[in-house]
This record gives sequence, structure tokens and C-alpha cells, in this order.
Amino acid sequence: MTLAIVHSRALSGMEASEVSVEVHMANGLPAFAIVGLPDTEVKESRDRVRAAILTSGFTFPARKITVNLAPADLPKDSGRFDLPIALGILVASGQVKGEALSRYEFAGELALSGQLRAVRGGLAMTCHARRAGRAFVLPPQSATEAALVADATVYSAATLLEVCAHLNGLQLLPRAQAESVRTTIGYPDLADVKGQGAARGALEIAAAGGHSLLLIGPPGTGKSMLASRLPGLLPPMQDDEALEAAAVQSLGSQGFSAEAWRARPFRAPHHTASAVAMVGGGSEPRPGEVSLAHRGVLFLDELPEFDRRVLEVLREPLENGVIHISRAARQATFPARFQLVAAMNPCPCGYLGHRSGRCQCTPEQVARYRGKISGPLLDRIDMHIEMPTLSPDELSGQGQGETSAAVRERVISARRIQLARQGKANADLSGAELDRHGLVEASAQQTLLQAVERLHLSARSYHRILRVARTIADLKGAERISRQEVLQAVQLRRAGLPNS
Repeated sequence: MTLAIVHSRALSGMEASEVSVEVHMANGLPAFAIVGLPDTEVKESRDRVRAAILTSGFTFPARKITVNLAPADLPKDSGRFDLPIALGILVASGQVKGEALSRYEFAGELALSGQLRAVRGGLAMTCHARRAGRAFVLPPQSATEAALVADATVYSAATLLEVCAHLNGLQLLPRAQAESVRTTIGYPDLADVKGQGAARGALEIAAAGGHSLLLIGPPGTGKSMLASRLPGLLPPMQDDEALEAAAVQSLGSQGFSAEAWRARPFRAPHHTASAVAMVGGGSEPRPGEVSLAHRGVLFLDELPEFDRRVLEVLREPLENGVIHISRAARQATFPARFQLVAAMNPCPCGYLGHRSGRCQCTPEQVARYRGKISGPLLDRIDMHIEMPTLSPDELSGQGQGETSAAVRERVISARRIQLARQGKANADLSGAELDRHGLVEASAQQTLLQAVERLHLSARSYHRILRVARTIADLKGAERISRQEVLQAVQLRRAGLPNS
């Protein structure tokens, strides 16, 4: 056989397009060419493949070798094509049987010794290979990750030699098994937070309805502690949610760890993060923080310290739950359905309203500080919560507040009501769906319209207040939204930043 075709995958955003690695051998002077829009990493595979074949005990053919990565117009990157290229050469040269090639897909970077190294995106590629009806052969670390895909056939191979022995029928590869999943996930407990009853209540509402939250208060009032406890209040992830979140994380530079399976992501980028780090990008588009927080929490501490251009890129994912990255040569779409929790001080020195009266900031300085956050972004945050300084009695109090487990039970009950009524969380309701499922009493509707007129609220604010009110009613088990729920939702939106 002078032609061999090996199946693999190329990553483009969340898509893992099928790639046919076609290896052809012809007479002539020895040469080794790779075509099909390969990048530098793929071109360098020639040297890795040659060394791996020789050190594995095979003969590298002294012929004219042409490797075509089809389709030719799809960019190919990374070392994941090392293994399929090496197999194609061995099958085309008659050293390995090729009858079973059509049943498998392969990906893996080769060391010069023939060992296989992990590749990025193993889980995302396996999802697509399962739909194509093929088994996937991956390095051990990537195979453990990919085995989390239900009903997928994944084989673990540590070396090139093991893959060849499997294809020759000498020694079959073992089926990869997902690591044992933890029954409990060690989230921080809400009971550790002292005082701040209003903020704790807002956090429960945010968890129940999937709402965004802005915490405003002096240093040391527990803003970061509260934010870190939100993932532990959220309902457990369903299989499809866990797989979706894990697939996104597998595309990141750090990959996905099976230990994090079903754990809600919690991302807290530093305020020096760039716009590309926040939303993703690069010549080879990769997910940013908003996508790595998919189905979890994105926490932005010291919100006004972020570059304004970085904050403005949050508008689209907050509204649509996806982020579109367009470059001259490539486009990619990543999911970005996260809960935003932001924290900020009330003024530049941080002590405006503090009981000590130590703040010396002028009104102009306060206005300039708060003006770093644009109105359109604030309009997209559902609740603005003011957190006062704790009193000495609250700090020294021995009694603990409610635990995360107790709050989570109420959150799960409220979320169950939402799923039964509309099939999604309240925060994800469109305007038309909100009109259909809001179930607002006449007095509550009148109160809300008066609030919109007197407070000069936008149409977006109107709908966000209604969504929060719907969640408050769900936590109470009420079928319809009453005037009390509307007033509470309006207050939660207006606290802390009266000019927002």
C-alpha cells in the first residue's frame, strides 16, 4: 500500500472538525512534505515523527513522502497530528496493518522516544468523534479526560509502539476510564461569613435565579468571601452542563482536570487582565475568562481598577451568553453563560460611609471613581448591594450564620420551580418569555411602572427587576409576583450606587 488515510481532529473554537491525514509514498529522491495549511508546530512534526519511528524499532522509508491534511483550507495547529502522521507512514510502508484504521481517530504529540504526550482539547474532540461513530485513541492524560464523555469509546496509549501493536492485533489497547468522581465538592462555606444579612440574602437570590451581582463596601467587609461562596450555593451541574463546561476548559492553556468534574468554575482574573485575556482570542482563538467561567462564576474584584475597554467587552456575553471572536483568517464562537459577581469600594480611599469618618474624598473624586464603570455595564448587572462595615459585636460574635448546604436546598427548590415552569433559569428569560411566565399581579405591575418612571429606569432595567422579582417569588414558593417582591427587587437594584 502506498496510500494511507488516518482520521484526526482540528480545533476551531468549540468545533473539532474532522481532518483526514493522507499519506502517500512515491519513488524518487527521499523527501518529507506536509501540505494542507499546517502551522509551524505541524511542520516541525517531520523531525519528531522520524525520530519516534526509528526509536520505536521501525524503518523510516527512504522514499518521497507527501502528507496532506484535508480539508486544505482549514488551518492545522499543535502537535496533535504527530501520531496520525506517524501511523500513516507506517501503514503506507506496510509495517503496520491498516484494515482497522477507518474505525478510529487518533491524536497525540510524539516525543523523540516514541512516548505520547497529552494534547489540548481531548474532551472537545471526543464529543465530535462519538457523533461520527468512531473510537478515539489518545495519550493517557488526555484519554482520562475524554472518558468523561458518556457513550464514547476511548483508548489510552502511552507510546507509538502500543498503538501499532493494537492495529496489528498483537496487544489491544486498554479502554480509558474516567477518574472516580467525588461525591462532594469542597466549596467554601457561607457560614464563615459574619453579619451582612442583606448581602447574604442577595447572594441566595443570585444563586436561585442565575443573576449578576455588584457588591459595594469598604475594605474588609467580606465582599470577596461572599463571592467565593456563590459556586457552593448553585445547584449541582447536570451531565450536559458539566460536559459543556469541561469541554471549554479543555481548550484553555491549562487544560481540564478530571478532579474538577462537576465543580462550578470560579474565575477571578486580576484587574490588569487584558481584553483578549477576558474574552479570548489570538491567532489560534482560545477561550478567555468569560468562557472558562461558563456555567460558573466570574468574579471581578476592584471593578473600577479594570481598564474600561476590558469591562466593555463584557456587554455581549452578559446579554447573549456567547462570545464571537473574529480575526482576519479565523472566526470562533465560545459559550459564555456565567454569573458575574463584581466588588468595588465606595470611593477611591475605600472608606466613604465608614463609621470612623476617615474618608477625605471630595464629591468630584468619588464621581470620577465611580464613573470608571459605564452606565451600560451597570445596567446589565441585576443587583447592586451595599455592604456596611461590621460592628465589633458582629466581628466577635460566636454564632454562625446559615451554612451553604441549608441555603443550597432553598436554591435547588426555587430552580426546580423555574425549570418546571419555563425550562431555564429566570436570568435567561427573554422579554417575551418573561411576559408569558412572569405572572405579575396588577398592583405589582403598577408599582413597577411607577418605579420605572420616577427612577428613570431603562427598558433593560425594567426586565431585570422583573426577573429578580420572579426569583424572589420562587424562593417563597409564590405562584405570582406581588407588590412586595417588586419593591424588594427595585431596592436591590438601587442600593449602593444611587446614580447608576
